[in-house]
Amino acid sequence: MKRVFLAALAFLLLLGCGRQEPSPFKGTDITGAPFGQRLALRDHNGKPVTLDSFKGKAVVLFFGYTHCPDVCPTTLSDLKAALKLLGPKAAGRVQVLFVTVDPERDTPEVLRQYVPYFDPSFLGLTGTPEEVAEAAREFKVHFSKHTESGASGYLMDHTAASYILDPQGRIRLFWPYGMPSADMAHDLSQLLEQA
Repeated sequence: MKRVFLAALAFLLLLGCGRQEPSPFKGTDITGAPFGQRLALRDHNGKPVTLDSFKGKAVVLFFGYTHCPDVCPTTLSDLKAALKLLGPKAAGRVQVLFVTVDPERDTPEVLRQYVPYFDPSFLGLTGTPEEVAEAAREFKVHFSKHTESGASGYLMDHTAASYILDPQGRIRLFWPYGMPSADMAHDLSQLLEQA
């Protein structure tokens, strides 16, 4: 998983190498990236959603799965803390989307129990395996299933990063795993002020 993350980060850093002025963001500014422009899944309530469904809000998009032992719950907890730092008014203009990379186990019912546990406004997204794979390709997210010797189930390796879209629906930022909540709040506040 570390190799996948480092390769993705190197690719995204290259996208920003031609910029002259310093970025106001703590995360990696990927404004103008030629990906992350489409999404067609269903939320954990069964409602079809696209990126247009969230126009007017900054969107934080994270791919993970509910059986994840560490990265996913930590990221969702950090996002909850970031929204708290923003305050209720600004936080109401942010939508966190958790896209499962394990639609086999992460049914809408499972997502409905898991994702809002972190914050009631967070939405879990799923689809058929093909729809999930298409969404992952669109956002340059890698995932794969693997079992460990002696394990009773399986784990999913996946890109451990978040993508942030501005209220106009344009991909703007890449946050690596472990981004501090204060930096997340700073970046979201910057995007909301620009809207």
